[in-house]
Amino acid sequence: MNLHSYMESRLEPAAVSYEQLQELLVRLLNYGVLVRGESQTVTELYDRFVRVEELVGESLQLYGISVHHDRRFEYVRLYPPGSRTPGMDAAEEHAFGGSLRARLTQNEIALVLVLRAQYDKAVREGKIDERGYAAEPLEAISLAMKNWLSRSLPEKALERRAIFRSLRKLRLIDYREEEDLDQVEAWIRIHPMIVDFVSVDAIDALQPAPAAGAPDVS
Repeated sequence: MNLHSYMESRLEPAAVSYEQLQELLVRLLNYGVLVRGESQTVTELYDRFVRVEELVGESLQLYGISVHHDRRFEYVRLYPPGSRTPGMDAAEEHAFGGSLRARLTQNEIALVLVLRAQYDKAVREGKIDERGYAAEPLEAISLAMKNWLSRSLPEKALERRAIFRSLRKLRLIDYREEEDLDQVEAWIRIHPMIVDFVSVDAIDALQPAPAAGAPDVS
């Protein structure tokens, strides 16, 4: 039995074709994440993944790629070889975003850390919707950046948009329009996978900035 025939025999009980498996794997490798409900296409791919999860995991493991599946909030994220799943050990090297490895800038890392802290705060206050999202005003996020890290979001609109666009590409956040980010009244929705992306240890290391200065993340 050749590989094609073997794969088809494994796929038959799940009613998934060899071509559909290929499509799913290509999507995962290109984007690194599937979030059910994001669109009809992504929902169909996620539901297909659920039916062939074991085979997908085996296929990607050949390349040292780990699969993290959160069934409660219905999302899948890939982690490249050498990364710890979940967590944020050298997250700037281990995050996916359109390629197998995408390095985050220091500004992006700082924002991710603050978003995780804000998400934990929303969980404690019971401000999580049925899909696990936490909605935070941009003004509160900006204030948290100053309080926790003594950093500010970029003043230039294009630079600020680029940071949030990068994190939305990683499916860590969502928002309506980029133009909204120019307004302090804008709201950001933080996805529950931020918990997997940033380790508890990373959050524990953060403390509100003392008068003499804050932890250096630059």
